[in-house]
Order: sequence, then C-alpha cells, then structure tokens
Amino acid sequence: MPNRLAHETSPYLLQHADNPVDWWPWSEEAFDAARERGVPVLLSVGYSSCHWCHVMAHESFEDDATAAYLNEHFVSIKVDREERPDVDAVYMEAVQAATGQGGWPMTVFLTSDAEPFYFGTYFPPAPRQGMPSFLQVLEGVRHAWAERRDEVAGVAGKIVRDLAGRDLQYGEMRAPGEGELAQALLGLTREYDPQRGGFGGAPKFPPSMVLEFLLRHHARTGSEGALQMVQDTCERMARGGLYDQLGGGFARYSVDRDWVVPHFEKMLYDNALLCRVYAHLWRATGSELARRVALETADFMVRELRTKEGGFASALDADSEEEVPRDAAGPGGEPGEPQQGEGEGRHVEGAYYVWTPAQLTEALGPEDAEIAAQYFGVTEEGTFEHGSSVLQLPQSEGVFGAQKIESIRSRLLGRRGKRPAPGRDDKVVAAWNGLAVAALAETGAYFDRPDLVEAALGAADLLVRLHMDEHARLARTSKDGQVGANAGVLEDYADVAEGFLALASVTGEGVWLEFSGLLLGHVLAQFTDGSGSLYDTAADAEKLIRRPQDPTDNAAPSGWSAAAGALLSYAAHTGSEPHRAAAERALGVVRVLGPRVPRFIGWGLAVAEAFLDGPREVAIVGPSLDDPATRSLHHTALTGTAPGAVVAVGRPDDELPLLADRILVNGDPTAYVCRNFTCDAPTTDPRQLRRALRS
Repeated sequence: MPNRLAHETSPYLLQHADNPVDWWPWSEEAFDAARERGVPVLLSVGYSSCHWCHVMAHESFEDDATAAYLNEHFVSIKVDREERPDVDAVYMEAVQAATGQGGWPMTVFLTSDAEPFYFGTYFPPAPRQGMPSFLQVLEGVRHAWAERRDEVAGVAGKIVRDLAGRDLQYGEMRAPGEGELAQALLGLTREYDPQRGGFGGAPKFPPSMVLEFLLRHHARTGSEGALQMVQDTCERMARGGLYDQLGGGFARYSVDRDWVVPHFEKMLYDNALLCRVYAHLWRATGSELARRVALETADFMVRELRTKEGGFASALDADSEEEVPRDAAGPGGEPGEPQQGEGEGRHVEGAYYVWTPAQLTEALGPEDAEIAAQYFGVTEEGTFEHGSSVLQLPQSEGVFGAQKIESIRSRLLGRRGKRPAPGRDDKVVAAWNGLAVAALAETGAYFDRPDLVEAALGAADLLVRLHMDEHARLARTSKDGQVGANAGVLEDYADVAEGFLALASVTGEGVWLEFSGLLLGHVLAQFTDGSGSLYDTAADAEKLIRRPQDPTDNAAPSGWSAAAGALLSYAAHTGSEPHRAAAERALGVVRVLGPRVPRFIGWGLAVAEAFLDGPREVAIVGPSLDDPATRSLHHTALTGTAPGAVVAVGRPDDELPLLADRILVNGDPTAYVCRNFTCDAPTTDPRQLRRALRS
C-alpha cells in the first residue's frame, strides 16, 4: 500500500511513496501524531538526484524489518530540501553545529515540538568504518526517549536556544568600498589553485558566483590577475570531465582536484549560472571556447531540462541503469553470466556518460575509436571505475581534423542516446528558473539566438501564470502544471526578479520590469528587518524553531545577495531610492564577510562591484526595435562589460523609466549612458557607446 506521500508533487517524495515506511510529509498533523503516540520524530531530508539518498533508501527505507521498527517507535517525516529549503536550512544548521559537518541525506531526530536532539547524515545498514548501523541508531534513540526523556528534552531545548543565539550581527549596514573588495581579491588569490584552476582542494565545485565577481572586478579595475583566474578556471572546467563533452552542460562537482571525475548529477542552477559565466567571459575576451560552452550549455538546458509547460526541470540523476553486454562474463563465469549483485537494472553512478576503449570501438570502428580515445582521453586503465573513462579534452600534441571530431562526437552522442537515460526531476523551482531565464535571455541576445530568448520568455510566462498569485506572491515549486503548496522563499523572489530584469533589458518589454517591481515589493515588506538584514522566509511564513537567515552562497547565490543585486538593478532602471537604499544596507554583510570568506559570498561581491560602478544606466531610443541601427546600439549595450549595467530599449514614447525625455539625435537611433546622476553626451555611434561602457 502506498504511504502518505502518494499524493505529493515532489518527485523525491514520490520516490518514497511505495516504501514500507509509513512516511508523512512535513505537516502539523505529523507532529500531532507524534504527540498523541508519545514517540519521537525521524526527519529525513534529501533530494531526487542525491546518490547517497538513493543508497540509504534502498538499504534501509525499503527494508521491511527496518520499516517495521520505524513505524512502531517513530513518526517518520520525509522532506524534499528543494521544496522546503527553509526546513532544510534550519536543521542543517543544527547538524553542522553539533557534528561539524553536514550533507544529504540528512537524518535528524526531533521532539513532537520539532526540536532536534540527535543528528546524522547517511547511516549504513550494518556497522561500517566506525559508523553505527541505522537500526543501532534507531534503537539508541528509542532507548534514550523511553529511559531518559528529561535529558532528551534538555538537550533539545539547549540546541534551540543556541540556534536562537546565532542571530547575525554585522554592525553598520553599508556597502563595501575599494579596500574591502581588494582584500577579497587577495583572499581569493591565496586560495586559488594555479595548476588546476578553481579554489581549494577536492571535492571541487564550480565557483560560479566568485567568477562573476572576478569578471566584474576586472571590468572595473583592469585587474589582469582577476581575469586570468577566470580564464584558467573556465578552461580547465570545460576541458575536464565536469563538462559533458558530447551533450553539453556541467555536472554538480568534481570529486578530484583536476576536474576529471564528476559527481554526475546535472542541476539546473549550476548550468544556468555557468552558462551566464561563460557568456560573460566571452563578452570580456571574445574567447571562442567561452562562446561554445555558453551555447552548448544553453542548448543542453533547453533540450534536456525544458518541461512541456515551458519551465525547466530541476535535475538529472547521477545514476542510471548499467548496460550489460550479452557476451559479458563475470570473473570466472561463463559468457552472459552477470557478476553477483550486478546485471540489467542495476543503477550505477555515471553509467550513462563513461566509455571504455571497447565501447568506442563498438560505436565507431577501430580506426576512429583510436582517434576518439586520444582526443577524449580514454585509456585502457580508465579514469573512473572498472576501466571506464570520463570524456575530457586533455592537452595533446596531436592535430585532429574538425570535421572528423564532429563526426565522432555526433556518432558517440547517438550511441549514448540508446543507453538507459538518467532519471529527471521534473519539479520546476521558481528560483532556479529565474536563473535560467537570465542566462538564456542574455546568451540568446549576445549570440543572435532568438530561440533561446523565446525559451526564456516561455519559462518567465510559466512563472507568472502558475507560480505568482493575484497578489504577486510566489509559490516555490510546480510539477506537470500543478502548483505546489509551499511558499516561495527569499531566493525565489530575488532570482525570479533577476530573470525578469534581464528579460526587460533584452526584449525592451516593460511588463517584465513591472513584475520584478511587484516581487521586490514583497522583499521589502516581508523579508527585511529594520536594520537592512534579510531573512530567508517571509514574516508571515510558517514558524519554525528558528527563522532561517544565511547571507553566504551555497550552490547558488544566497537569497540575501541575490536580493541585493535585484534591488540595485531595479533602482537603476527606475530611480527608486528606497530600493537602492535597501540594496546598500543589504551589502553591509559583504563589507564584513567579503575580506574574510570571499569564496562564500561571491555574488555579494559581484553586486558590490556594480554598486561601486554606479551601476550604469543605458537607454537606447530608436524608431523601432527592428531598426538595424537601433539593434546595433542595443547589442553593443548588452555586450558592454560595465559591472551590473542596466539597459532599456524602445521608442521615445515608451513607458520604460530610463527612456523618459530621451530624443533621437538628428532623427537617428541614440544611446544615453548615465550613472550617479550624471549623463554622458548622447551618441549614435556604437563604437563610442562601447567605449563609454568600459571602466
């Protein structure tokens, strides 16, 4: 019998709907049940493309004996961290404070008042490497609950009090200046890996927000060191296994320092952010590699993540079914005899993406397989598991013909398409779709790809139609055209506003500026305190044991930094002083944290660069958007490198605020560039406009 998750919209929860565990979704009713039964709560948090979440599910939550024990002694709650980032954030903070580390799956035991008292992540089915088995943990928690209830309550109360005492205090809330940004750059230089690109050691994550800061810092100051870090990191990521050399798009992270072996899940937010980074790198340098990767990543998102409703799905799994050749033999076995625990249907991480020399030969024939092995770095020993290799573009002395390589790539992609594909999480998350809208709109505009702009418009339209209610309040998720029940959090409002602002600049359609204003109105009314700090949940949201508040970036920009950026851009578009003042106050946290932990507040640093540069306000007026001279000025404005510059384009009588009182010079399309209440002389010359948008 399906449990209570059968009617949820989250793909992650639905994956557990047939478990023998009597799961509840996060709800007051679940805690009421725990109260009535006098039992503790097991809170299990994960997401659909999480490899170790799947492992623990197969080992423990699909096991009848474990499920029976859980059902007798606990109320079990399953949460999709992507649907409820607020719940995830609150309890992850507790896990990290108690254990010094965190991750998913997250396993937390709570009282019936939702207060945590015991923590962990993955627990194996049997004791392993110093870890107790999951059943041992359950037995220990049940015993403590039954025999030492007062002690458990005391621990839970202390944890909640400690969390409440962690409120952020950053002193005077004002934006950072030249000194703090220079210190941040110095800190990044110290943590930079000059041999391999990127920052820190393994595992290595794509540092998207930091790269945006470095690009903007280079644009504003001319720092060659900042630009070099971006160029080298982007090249190493794009030539490594982190990047899908056949189908485009980036995996979540590299398990090694050299970007060779990825954790194979592909997330919408990573690809949206990196698509934009590579497009901006092309804008700064004209790099052909950056152009190719930006376009291939955009095409990957549209081809493999777009839903039939026009939004973008959250992720592709790391795991997929392993192909087992009919003539395969197990060790010491006969042909066709699978190895123990293996065979058709076995889900293996990376199975869709990796290749052996024999598989290349099967797909290409021996001659082209040898070329492919050289070009993509496929070896007999392999770079991954069981003699398989992740495709890369290693530096090579060989010269490869472009047509031959394109033929090989096309045939391998076709052959790969016949493999069992990774599962897709079709959940549409508002924030991540906002990031995709911004990336696709800009990439389409830069490279004359109107189809990408149309894809951005389709996703934006879905967000307005389905995720926004009549009061412009956002829902966090939807699936299959059905809106989810969970309210949007700060990153949803901020990232969707960012996407709409990018669309306004690209299309000249004022409605996107209006929608962003409605969303940012909620930010000012519901997510701020009196000092300029921002909370991750609205003032009228469900009350948890702590109101989450985190200004540091994770895999995507923090809601705090994203809101500061959107507020600043909206103020530049409209001249709104309250929005600019709110952005400046929000940047106060960057002034404090930027010099200390620049890797973890990259988007805030990027917004601070825009604040120091103005940002510049560019108005393009012409007789129509289809006029060639107007389009030339518009394209020049969009591809200018001034940090955070905003662009408005239209006829002189259009209602966009930046177009007010702008006239055509001698009847020709004209560009106006202003910042800090001062405007340059208008120009009709794209070359002069380009010079005006360089620092």
